[in-house]
Amino acid sequence: MSSFKRLNNLVGWVVFAIAAVVFLLTLEPTAPFWDCGEFTACAYKLLVPHPPGAPTFLILGRLISLFSFGDPTRVPVLVNALSALSSAFTVLFLFWIITRMGRKLLVARSEFETETPEPTSYQTLLILGAGIVGALSFAFSDSFWFNAEESEVYAMSSLCTAAVVWIMMKWEEHARDADSDKWLILIAYVIGLSIGVHLLNLLALPALAFIYYYRRTKNPNLVGGLVTLAVSLVIVGSVLVGIIPGLPTLAGGFEVFFVNTIGLPFDSGLIIFLLLFVGLIWFGFRLSYQRRSQLLNTAMLCFVFILIGYSTYLIVPIRSSFHPTINENDPEDVLSFVSYLKREQYGSRPLLYGPQFNAQPDHYEEGAPRYKRENGKYVEILPRAQEPGYADADKMLLPRLYSYDPAHIQEYKKWVPDLQEGTKPTMGQNLGFLFRYQIGHMFWRYFFWNYVGRESDIQQAGVVWPGSPSAATLPPRIGGSFAHNNFFAIPLILGLIGLFVQLRRRGHDALVVGLLFLFTGIAIVVYLNQPPIEPRERDYTFCGATFAYAIWIGLGVIGLGQLLAAALKADNARAGVAIVLGLLSPTILLAQGWNDHNRTGRYNSVDSARNLLNSCAPNAILFTNGDNDTFPLWYAQEVEGIRTDVRVAVLSYLNTDWYIQQMKRRAYLSQGLPISMNDNTYAQGNNDMLPFSPNPAVDSLDLKQFISLVGQGSPLLKYSDGNYSTMTFPTPKFFLNVDTAAVKKLGIIPKDREKQLVSRLDWSMGKKAIEKKNLVILDMIATNNWKRPIYFSSTVAPSDYMNLQPYFQLEGMAYRLLPLRDPNYDRRGDEGYVEKSICYDELMHKFQYRGLNNASVFYDENNLRFPANYRDKFARLANSYLAAGDMAKAKEVANKCLDVMPDNAVPFDYYTPQLVPVLVAVGEKDKANAILDKLTERSINILSYYQTHDGALFDDAQRSYLLTLQSVYQAAAQVHDEARAKKAYEVLAPYLQERSQ
Repeated sequence: MSSFKRLNNLVGWVVFAIAAVVFLLTLEPTAPFWDCGEFTACAYKLLVPHPPGAPTFLILGRLISLFSFGDPTRVPVLVNALSALSSAFTVLFLFWIITRMGRKLLVARSEFETETPEPTSYQTLLILGAGIVGALSFAFSDSFWFNAEESEVYAMSSLCTAAVVWIMMKWEEHARDADSDKWLILIAYVIGLSIGVHLLNLLALPALAFIYYYRRTKNPNLVGGLVTLAVSLVIVGSVLVGIIPGLPTLAGGFEVFFVNTIGLPFDSGLIIFLLLFVGLIWFGFRLSYQRRSQLLNTAMLCFVFILIGYSTYLIVPIRSSFHPTINENDPEDVLSFVSYLKREQYGSRPLLYGPQFNAQPDHYEEGAPRYKRENGKYVEILPRAQEPGYADADKMLLPRLYSYDPAHIQEYKKWVPDLQEGTKPTMGQNLGFLFRYQIGHMFWRYFFWNYVGRESDIQQAGVVWPGSPSAATLPPRIGGSFAHNNFFAIPLILGLIGLFVQLRRRGHDALVVGLLFLFTGIAIVVYLNQPPIEPRERDYTFCGATFAYAIWIGLGVIGLGQLLAAALKADNARAGVAIVLGLLSPTILLAQGWNDHNRTGRYNSVDSARNLLNSCAPNAILFTNGDNDTFPLWYAQEVEGIRTDVRVAVLSYLNTDWYIQQMKRRAYLSQGLPISMNDNTYAQGNNDMLPFSPNPAVDSLDLKQFISLVGQGSPLLKYSDGNYSTMTFPTPKFFLNVDTAAVKKLGIIPKDREKQLVSRLDWSMGKKAIEKKNLVILDMIATNNWKRPIYFSSTVAPSDYMNLQPYFQLEGMAYRLLPLRDPNYDRRGDEGYVEKSICYDELMHKFQYRGLNNASVFYDENNLRFPANYRDKFARLANSYLAAGDMAKAKEVANKCLDVMPDNAVPFDYYTPQLVPVLVAVGEKDKANAILDKLTERSINILSYYQTHDGALFDDAQRSYLLTLQSVYQAAAQVHDEARAKKAYEVLAPYLQERSQ
């Protein structure tokens, strides 16, 4: 081994170690929000997560979780560490990619030499310096570092991309060797494995194809390049469509044919397909040997190794067949597995040709058939899903303005001001949205976050350019945010230098890197066709593009070395200065990014899950939203075994038949949910929506009778026009009789509420259609007879409470449904009676608030939502004690809230002013005034800022601060602080007037 190779390997591993240490030191100690809780739980027990799954990631997560040695609290750290180590290996491969490209820039090799000549000491310094600067700049870039800290698939996906690029360069180096095709086969295997992580890796194939083309072609030309691009896209399409869903779809067709038509037993068609498929593979290899075709043999080997990697997906139907506790979509057979792979539950977006947002469907097309096993046959589940169809006049090429959601249309108008409802958008308007929003706002903004600077963690935050106002002059929520990072565009400038140098000296290599940048950046934007509103920032999707640009950042060191030639004649000194200047890039990225990427001490997600579960009585049923409301709960129950007697029911999933069936089964300490209607009643296509069909003869509906009629498919509730038939409800008024004697025996009525027990619940469902999830909840309420506690998470949308709030009792972080009605409810108008003794015990003693009083811990916008929920409950409890005349308890609760979530750690929010009346009443006026003054000043500053900085983009943020200011005004008015109330109102008035017009 040459001295350069030894140094290259050694320095590469040092760079790996630096990145790994940083990532492990800043690792989140628990399962973070979003999909991380689900992935951690599913990795720990090899469960089935949301489509299309990530089996490779889960298997590796399961392996690393074994090092917890029985301590479940170590599991999330270990699975997070899997991402950290994946990211560190990505940095290692990037280092070697950059040094390989740098060596090609500096050290020429003739076509007769089998190896590149040994670099000089000057060249070695520049090459290794380029690798260090580029690799560490990427390591400490915003989006990549974010992915490295949590148990999501994007870090491992980046590793797969880096690996295949590096392997392709190894092939390029050894292309003349007789066994060089082994590198191509290895790439195929990694691609197969990466399918079980994320499909982003496939987008590297066009760049790899051009490496192959330039190495194999003596005189490359435009035609050859276009053919290479076309072939690479065909390969991508073949894997994306032909292999991933195509092979299972074909197997499903065999299965249905041989079972339904030939009459063979279940799985016979699948076995026959596998035998034929293996036979075809054998025939392909035999043909390659007969014809002595290395190309065909290599292609067959690549195909087989993709399948070997892809075989990790077998874990999905295998585990699903055992009916695990998390089993999304229930893909236990080949037919349901195809639906799982195709992500059919999420619907689709138009891509190259489709309807625009004003299009009206003129017909409906039947969706793909769904089957169930019945009497030895596959019986189609009817009716099929109906897909809207559109006339060609309502369609357009590359439809970007496609969503008919009214909220989306209003957002479209922010980016395309001359857009008119009822008028088909022009292609200019359509492309305007593509370039301004989808590419400009949702790609370039993210790209510049990584290599120029980021304004804050507030959604829609912009870029901090050189010359932008200093942090001290900005509102504290922006300038004082840990996420306010200013890199002075140093990484961007260094990358531009590297791009220029590579274009000038190695144009073919620059094209390869450019294709990698294009396909992992702009191409993703076009493919995703993002709507104008996203629940969170999507920058983590585009790490492939920042990876590609980091190559140019590294090569920028070589460019600096050349630029310094006139000033410094000594080669080694010039290389040293270039490296020092280049190191400014990763140094400033590390220094600016440390505090907002350091997640140590952050326990908010798991504590919120634990606290919500502990809000429930034993054997409870808890209705939650998806994602952040549910995934931490799944982690808490599946991994740490917290409150497995509580059955978590996700409202959005209750609209699906597979989930309802699962909810009927026992899970750990929880019995199945009390659902009376059979599976056919809840089958997809049946009772998905029950529209309101008024019948003046029906004044109100007995809930139990209604559920019985729906279960029977009674004609009394059925509407039919000859072509269409559906169950309806004739009146919005519902009632449920209560056996008060039986309820008293259950011991569920608090002593202070015994007089509030009612013999009948009366409420209105409203005139909107009853969704399947609401029907399931009504079924449970009618069937349960108050035997199991039923709770709604306090974060659930009020529309899902179905107007049952008069019968809600607040217990910690959840509302319990009870046959009790507070006589003061109508006057209060809130969402439930505060049961003080229970709430006090939970909020003051049982709940955990780890890290929320630590000002050094960074809580981004998502992490601040749950502390706001805590403040709401503290304020309601404190005000309840105040209303009851218990000043001591009111003061204790208010001060506890301020102690566990001080302003310097978790900034005061909308709910904090609700503590003001309590603080004033108990003699803590200074604290009350501090809350009012701080929030007033902050709101004024940030509202003024948004007025001059694309305020329309920050409607949600502005609305939040306007509501906070309104809360300040109400609190000040309530305690008769006229001066502070007037100040808040004077700021509010122009906005209120503007919105009323």
